[in-house]
Amino acid sequence: MESEAPRVRLDPWSEGDLGLLRAMNAPELMSHLGGPETEDQLLTRQRRYVDLSADRTGRGRMFRIALLPADEAVGTIGFWEQTWRGQRVYETGWGVLAAHQGRGIAAAAAAAVVEKARAESKYRYLHAFPSVDNRSSNALCRRVGFSLQGPCRVEYPKGRLMRANDWRLDLAPGVGGTEDPRESPGPAPASSDILTT
Repeated sequence: MESEAPRVRLDPWSEGDLGLLRAMNAPELMSHLGGPETEDQLLTRQRRYVDLSADRTGRGRMFRIALLPADEAVGTIGFWEQTWRGQRVYETGWGVLAAHQGRGIAAAAAAAVVEKARAESKYRYLHAFPSVDNRSSNALCRRVGFSLQGPCRVEYPKGRLMRANDWRLDLAPGVGGTEDPRESPGPAPASSDILTT
């Protein structure tokens, strides 16, 4: 018998979420992202997340993942503007605390963030760039409906190149039956393409 999907709510990131950000900085959660950040780096990230969530210009949003009905903060997710291969797109990323992994929480949150990015009606595509070694994040991309575009290299954290997979989700599927050639990303990115996140 298949278990029921978890219910989650995405709350805008706030000043009070620094403790969650610190919990998300655990070595086992940062192993595919260059390792834990320093306290100064975390404070900079916190400010960026708060600023992004307060901005209503369509640049993106960051959220705390709340597991219902307990209303427990269990992770982070968001989407933000990015330039990828000369095209403006949204990028997404997520994380779930180790104690809550393997329950479908990240997939439920990712499905919800896709709808929030789609509602902005700003960019055609949403991309995710998980490390090629991060099996669970790559599986999640496929499960949520992203299409694998191919391998690439991203700079994350700054100064460190990471081998990643470029996953893309069309936020406006079926528009006119074909893609606008001005918005088409062209062939799958080569491994020499570099994205700085």
